Amino acid sequence: MALLNFRKRDDMVKPASAQVEAFLNGYSIEVMPRTAEKVDNFRDLLPAGTRVYIAHIDGTPIEDMVATAKRLAADGFTVMPHFPARIIKDKTTLADWIARYQGEADVKQALLLAGGVAQPVGEFHCSMQLMETGLFDKAGFTRLHVAGHPEGNRDIDADGGDTLVMEALRWKQAFSATTDAQMALATQFCFDAKPIIKWADGLAAAGIDLPIHIGIAGPAKLQTLIKFAIACGVGPSLNVLKKRAMDVSKLLLPYEPTDVVAELAAHKAANLAFNIESVHFFPLGGIKTNAAWATQHGGASGVPASQQG
Repeated sequence: MALLNFRKRDDMVKPASAQVEAFLNGYSIEVMPRTAEKVDNFRDLLPAGTRVYIAHIDGTPIEDMVATAKRLAADGFTVMPHFPARIIKDKTTLADWIARYQGEADVKQALLLAGGVAQPVGEFHCSMQLMETGLFDKAGFTRLHVAGHPEGNRDIDADGGDTLVMEALRWKQAFSATTDAQMALATQFCFDAKPIIKWADGLAAAGIDLPIHIGIAGPAKLQTLIKFAIACGVGPSLNVLKKRAMDVSKLLLPYEPTDVVAELAAHKAANLAFNIESVHFFPLGGIKTNAAWATQHGGASGVPASQQG
């Protein structure tokens, strides 16, 4: 009976707080071509103008990526495909991808990252090399996002520190002054607000003021989130999920990002200079489920003017 009562309380839709609604304003979400195919009409799910990242997983044909971008752009969404450096063979291939995206979907935004493969297929191994080609500026891209790692990245700093990560961020900060494109950090997902706040404040103290689009995992089964979190190298905030798994009253209930979003929203409201500009959702439990949660919590405002372009 206690479990049933807990489920009833947990499923109730509560009015969105003003802080959370403001924090979710302009949220973005991520899809892949194969997950996008399962959605009949994105306009039934997402606010007009929502920024939709298209994740480029190794092995996905560029034709599928471009087709997904074309569909989303035609539906009125702001499209931001991934450009993973390690799966791009050379500068000619990069130029071809850019031309395809722009020719068929008028893409002007991109997320540049190293990519999840260990061995590069060609001459690129990091996002900085993509930026150094000058192709994105030449093509008139108005916005470039790069990866951020609130809990570190052992693929970059094998010792668990942040020396190389910070060196790369300083380079990207300097690059932001040389490009006409607006830049921001799009981060890995986390489950605990405290390390996020500490990381963001640490960047500001180090003189890195690129706006942060914080990664948040959308509602999903606990087992699904733990699997993805381990695979993606999520750090100490994974303990939030482990603790939840030990609570029998919550074990069978879907995880929702209510607590982490509310805590970050409250911190932002109390500290206006806090450099998190937007929320970026990883819909690990499904796009429809994530979009419904965002709408229920006030995230129905689309991309604000400060992030457009």
